[in-house]
Amino acid sequence: MKTRSFVLAAFATAGLAMASVPALAQPIVIKFSHVVAENTPKGQGAIKFKELAEKKLPGKVDVQLFPSSQLFGDAKELEALLLGDVQLIAPSLSKFDRYTKKIQVFDLPFLFPNPEALDCFQDGPAGLALLDAMTRQGIKGLGYWHNGMKQLSSNKDQLKRPEDVNGLKFRIQASDVLEAQFRAVGANPQKMAFSEVYQALQTGVVDGQENTWSNIFSQKFFEVQKTIAETNHGVLDYMVITNAKWWDGLPADIRKGLTEAMNEATKFSNNMASEFDKRDRKLIADAGKAKIQALSAEDLAAWRKTMEPVWKKFESGIGIDLIKAAQKGCSK
Repeated sequence: MKTRSFVLAAFATAGLAMASVPALAQPIVIKFSHVVAENTPKGQGAIKFKELAEKKLPGKVDVQLFPSSQLFGDAKELEALLLGDVQLIAPSLSKFDRYTKKIQVFDLPFLFPNPEALDCFQDGPAGLALLDAMTRQGIKGLGYWHNGMKQLSSNKDQLKRPEDVNGLKFRIQASDVLEAQFRAVGANPQKMAFSEVYQALQTGVVDGQENTWSNIFSQKFFEVQKTIAETNHGVLDYMVITNAKWWDGLPADIRKGLTEAMNEATKFSNNMASEFDKRDRKLIADAGKAKIQALSAEDLAAWRKTMEPVWKKFESGIGIDLIKAAQKGCSK
């Protein structure tokens, strides 16, 4: 009996000891949703972020990727982020004008002559401050990801001067600046989700669109357009954002690791954007389905002059100092 009592007591003691050991913490699930294909700069940047975050925080985070609008499309992803249904998204900068008018600076036509000038602005004080411009609305910016300079395409043979798009319907992102840009050249802008663009071009619901070489290639827009004018008239960039409350509630070590992963993924993604830009332009040219139309200095000057009033229209909302900081670029 003593032996049996001893054994039972031993089991009871062991049970108490096991009960006092905390259960192993489950990794924090981070859902990263975006609307483009994986074989784009943003798609590759998301893959790199997952790799880096899980390497820096082994067993602590589980980054789940949902490309090509698998989880949420253009119209729903911001709402989903604020509701906590996803933790990371990377919308184009055009999507944020309802939260702060300052972000409209990125949509002004012919503001940034090249990606290097854009980098200088985004890495400077004014650009970095914009990452925190929407915290009152619950949005925290973590970094800027490039796609490339925007080109114009249409289902017409000629696309050299503003008069060539007069009366044509162009798909645009939901941006007041982009709407004003196309109205300035006499076109009819049509706001439309990215996932709907190919079919709209194919069926003639819209006549044209503006986009980067990598998006034109990955979405096969070049197969349903006759002409792509090499205008470089704007930039298509993304801001990787998270729910500010969720971010602030993370343990400090998790935030540190995710920040490091994001910074490294940003450099990787932006380098990829430059490579994809050159590669995809060549692939489109080699395919021979859409004609790439080079523009002369006089052609580009005509586009700039026609779109010039757009700057004045949005100057007060954006702020003249911010526009000047963007124009300054890398100059001292």
